[in-house]
Amino acid sequence: MTDSRSPFDALLARAGGYSGLVYTSLPVTVFALALSFADLTAAIVASLGTAAVVLAWQLIRRESLRPSLFGFIAVAGSAAYALITGRAKDFYLPGIWSYLAAAIVFTGSVLIRWPLVGVGWAWITGRDGTWRRVRRVRVAFDLATLVLAVAGWSRFGVQYYLYETDQTGLLGVARIAMGWPVFLVTSTSIYFAIRTAVRALPRTSASKDDPLDEVTSA
Repeated sequence: MTDSRSPFDALLARAGGYSGLVYTSLPVTVFALALSFADLTAAIVASLGTAAVVLAWQLIRRESLRPSLFGFIAVAGSAAYALITGRAKDFYLPGIWSYLAAAIVFTGSVLIRWPLVGVGWAWITGRDGTWRRVRRVRVAFDLATLVLAVAGWSRFGVQYYLYETDQTGLLGVARIAMGWPVFLVTSTSIYFAIRTAVRALPRTSASKDDPLDEVTSA
């Protein structure tokens, strides 16, 4: 079956599409903006309200709730922590630690020769572990996974520094600025790794109808 979507669109669909990226970034953006002219409580209410509206909007449109639901849970957890400590900068701390955790996991997966981008691709497309025995494919997935690791280390390093130096305003700017641009870099690296794998490996019956395989083999 041939998929008419572009390779980037097919890859983006795995992350919930453009709308999914917007939905997950809106609450944090609203929090950062509200904090510039209101107190912590008002900023948290605005952020949670935005997350709730996004969730309701997806329910009305009968779209996939996964991006906004995860976003709402993350915002609620961050808001609760900030309210407990009474410090606005703590709203960003759970996300900062998640960047560190992701960086460690991605780096570790490459070191043990099970790059997570390859593992995820094989799981999504129903392939077995034979891709690891093809050096060209494993290197491609190693590089893509390392790009994700570097993204995690960079986000953690920059934002943790701003957190420790109490630059809450810049911390909000950094969280927003390191969102979409970093996603474009990481998604591009993942796409090229997948294209390399699809061209180097025979297509299996379990994956031949997968749209991500179809468009990346074009």
